[in-house]
Amino acid sequence: MTDTDTEPGTAAPPERQAKAETPRPRGFGPLGWLRWAWRQLTTMRTALILLFLVALGTVPGSILPQRGQAPERVEQYYEDHASLAPWLDKLSLFDVFAAPWFAAIYILLFVSLAGCVLPRAGVHYRAMRARPPRAPRNLARLPQTATYETDADPEAVLAQARTVLRRRRFRTDADGAAVSAEKGYLGETGNLVFHLALLGLLFALGVGNVFGYRGDVLLTEGKTFANAINNYDQFAPGRWFDTGELAPFTITLDEFTARYEAKGAQRGQALDYLARLRFKESPDDPGGRYDLKVNHPLQVGSSKVYLLGNGYAPRFTVRDGKGEVAFQDTVPFLPMEQRGMTSEGVIKAPDARPEQLAFYGILWPSAAASQDGKQIQSAFPAPIRPMVSITAFKGDVGLDNGAPQSVYKLDNIGRGLDVVKDGRKLLEPGETLKLPGGAGSITFDGLAEYTTLSVNHDPGRVPALIAAILAVAGIVASFMVRRRRVWVRARAGKGGRTVVEVGGLTLGHPTPEFDDIVAALRGEKDAGDPSSDTGKKE
Repeated sequence: MTDTDTEPGTAAPPERQAKAETPRPRGFGPLGWLRWAWRQLTTMRTALILLFLVALGTVPGSILPQRGQAPERVEQYYEDHASLAPWLDKLSLFDVFAAPWFAAIYILLFVSLAGCVLPRAGVHYRAMRARPPRAPRNLARLPQTATYETDADPEAVLAQARTVLRRRRFRTDADGAAVSAEKGYLGETGNLVFHLALLGLLFALGVGNVFGYRGDVLLTEGKTFANAINNYDQFAPGRWFDTGELAPFTITLDEFTARYEAKGAQRGQALDYLARLRFKESPDDPGGRYDLKVNHPLQVGSSKVYLLGNGYAPRFTVRDGKGEVAFQDTVPFLPMEQRGMTSEGVIKAPDARPEQLAFYGILWPSAAASQDGKQIQSAFPAPIRPMVSITAFKGDVGLDNGAPQSVYKLDNIGRGLDVVKDGRKLLEPGETLKLPGGAGSITFDGLAEYTTLSVNHDPGRVPALIAAILAVAGIVASFMVRRRRVWVRARAGKGGRTVVEVGGLTLGHPTPEFDDIVAALRGEKDAGDPSSDTGKKE
């Protein structure tokens, strides 16, 4: 038998009994892990990390084109970066603010702030209603102290201290031979207001995205837009927005003008845009006029209309092989470059007979020869000498099969739509291209301008503005106001005099307010004099 064994019937040593009776530690368990995860999520450190991730997530939305704002630029990005674009699209980088990963970060940030700030608000409320802390035993150890003697009784000294401190908006409390006073809760209140306003801002943005909508429409001079979903070029409703709630307003573009820099290195740079509009909020409304500019939106109904961009819309008349008018209207051309506003577009005439017709055009608003004289370029973005290069096609435009097509491209080239031999020509306003074999003709009638409008309905806009104002006010208060505590103790001293001890504690650097309080207690200054009340404002 080894020395660790025990004989039958004998008790084990006490240390072995204690070791055997000690229960093994248990794991967290599901509930414990959930509590731990909640504590980690509701820390300020996690909230700051999530806020940083939200800011980081918006970067691709600022660098890369977004489908909600410029779907044509996304298509162009696909053409320019054929191998990279599909990978970016899989990560939802062309639609960042509707991406699942961005929504997850946004929701986690909201929950983190709520779980962090709301309990703090309750603690702060209880602290504001609590009595000021009792006076420390040794006031001389505080950062600010003063001691003096007076002939007044201790009770009179403490009564005077309460009066002086209350005039300076301190909360006071008497505790035996001492008076405790405290103020400066506005600083912590401002900090909480800032975080609560940030929480409200996130909520308002979420409400706007869920219950609002945004739509883009291209409007040419002389044409009217009615606020209906099928009239938008791009429409992005919120998840819970009812399209039947669209306000019945109309907007007519009477004239669009743009000013450009005419001299120097910035020649051709846009200086100002102006869209002269007429609008009606309802069919019975007499209507009004508005000069729409960048950053000066039109408020119509519960929506705001913003000016986004501009371009040119040449006016064409297309006649078919039978001499009938198959098409007559303006056609928006998309800018290929901003310096001279060289633009491209297509004209489709599916009603032409005996064969359908289509045309590809390049517009130069101010046509001029290039420096080598071999090409045409636009010397200025304003329509000084408009000229259009037309290339004709005939066959099947591709609209009869019901498949959707872009109005800015000819998708059926080589699949039933073929180029017309000798069907190319440069046209100035009033000139006509006649197709060989009597297939038809196209006339360049003139040039109009268009503007791109963004209609935005955001019910969370006003709450977001209020939250932003409260956040600024809260952060200013948190920096300007500091917590201050003052204690006054009075006791009988030698010779029948009263010894008065005053101690002060300020969160951060000490302020001159303590010296003013001591002077007021000693009768050197009028305690009610606003000029000496440096700590009166919270």
